[in-house]
Amino acid sequence: MLEVELINKENKSVGKVKLPDDIFGVKVNKELLYEVVHNHLANKRQGNAATKTKGLVSGGGKKPYKQKGTGRARAGSNRSPLWRGGGTIFGPQPRDYSYKLPKKAKWLALSSALAAKFKDNEVVIIDNFSITEPKTKAVRSILKDMGLNNVLIIIPEKNMNLELAVRNIPGVNIARVSELNVYSILAHKKLLIIKDAIERLKEAYSG
Repeated sequence: MLEVELINKENKSVGKVKLPDDIFGVKVNKELLYEVVHNHLANKRQGNAATKTKGLVSGGGKKPYKQKGTGRARAGSNRSPLWRGGGTIFGPQPRDYSYKLPKKAKWLALSSALAAKFKDNEVVIIDNFSITEPKTKAVRSILKDMGLNNVLIIIPEKNMNLELAVRNIPGVNIARVSELNVYSILAHKKLLIIKDAIERLKEAYSG
């Protein structure tokens, strides 16, 4: 087990906490992290780009001019891609970019991302982060005292007061253990993990 310092909301040390080796102590697999982040971004793509083919543009119901005798190239429709205003050849069409990765690969990548943050001293463990009201000012003040401005707060379960208070702070996001993903972890400079979330991580991802 990896032992790290535990702090409170006043940024004072209140003891030590142990982190599971099979989550925070694994070897960082950069290739797997790349693949999982690529998958995450691909699954978010809307794939709405579209161009009109020859069959979709308006017009073209009548042959533009007779087949012979005009001295021009033969043409059967003004919707041809060769004509101005005609259809587009091989243009993008709506498509689904998403694809699935094995669940085990996602879990291994999540551990790898957490381990990378831990090895770079970018993980902070706090004993509790409860607030009585969803006040952005209160959360901003706590984070300022800790010197955190680009941070992902990992909570064990739903906490509406904290989730509502965080959403208006630039660079600060919150994630429950059940919805944690590699992209969110790597997209933030620091991780602020509530102590109780460590047990949830062990239950969900520890071998």
